[in-house]
Amino acid sequence: MQPSDVKALLEARIDGCDFHIQGEGCNFQVTAVGEVFGELSPVKRQQLIYSALSDEIASGALHAISIKTYTPSQWQNAADRA
Repeated sequence: MQPSDVKALLEARIDGCDFHIQGEGCNFQVTAVGEVFGELSPVKRQQLIYSALSDEIASGALHAISIKTYTPSQWQNAADRA
């Protein structure tokens, strides 16, 4: 899979988020930014992303995924510190 493939899957399955994907093969780093994360605990944020990719994980098309999630304001604050 390519990063663009992972991004397309996530965009089709989770509304209202921006996704930034890095990686190659079956190992990817997912950064997701969306208002949906404001109401969720850190564990629920991770579960949302994993559940959107569960078929690809089960098939082995995706193997290792690291996930970072942000609300838009958290993302802005992180960008301001970078």
